[in-house]
Amino acid sequence: MKKLFSILAVAGLFVLGTNTVSAKAPALVSSTVSTAMVMLQDDAAADRGFTQVLKEQFIQGGAGFMGIVLLCLILGLAVAIERIIYLNMASTNSGKLKQQVEDALASGGVEAAKEVCRNTKGPVASIYYQGLDRAGESIESAEKAVVAYGGVQMGQLEKNVSWLSLFIAIAPMLGFMGTVIGMIQAFQKISAVGNLSASLIAGDIQVALLTTVFGLITAIILQIFYNYIIAKIDSIVNDMEDSSISLIDMLVDHKK
Repeated sequence: MKKLFSILAVAGLFVLGTNTVSAKAPALVSSTVSTAMVMLQDDAAADRGFTQVLKEQFIQGGAGFMGIVLLCLILGLAVAIERIIYLNMASTNSGKLKQQVEDALASGGVEAAKEVCRNTKGPVASIYYQGLDRAGESIESAEKAVVAYGGVQMGQLEKNVSWLSLFIAIAPMLGFMGTVIGMIQAFQKISAVGNLSASLIAGDIQVALLTTVFGLITAIILQIFYNYIIAKIDSIVNDMEDSSISLIDMLVDHKK
């Protein structure tokens, strides 16, 4: 609607300029047309979406450091999504599994309990299986197998998480490096020209600050995913430890 009013204003003033005999009419028409054109430009800028503005700012920041920061974001998101999918698939209802193993152990023995573990996905079921596989030996052997395999499963849970922390650390560093380089270029221009002018160095400073902003945005996004992944790993590890203790207790009761 604002665009329509601006266009109508321009058209009306053109008609006024052609029909009036006043000497001030051309100047009035020119001034009002300029104002209306500025209004149209502001409307066009406001209509641009967030994606378009982000794209323009990214291009202004330069393809060098901005491209590297974008690569860190893409790789970090890829690692985060892969870990989230893996951890969600590794999550099991440990209480339900414990009850099923206990019932199978009481009714069908060790082999029935192992069959329940084979049909259940996740590290908790794998730990149960390793402990039950040593059930024919001593309780100490079963406990050692559970502890050793628990460490293996923990390594699988934490796989590639170190890369995510690396991208979180390196993204703002690359942004700061782009800022420093932009400031160096700005001061080089000042020393070459010998005159301090804001318009002379404004472009370089803008590029420098944009690299920092995008580096920080990348780090913030990846940090959120990192904290979620760490919390998920801690939850699964706690379930593994509780399940290991429960399994040893079940084996002790079964041997009695």
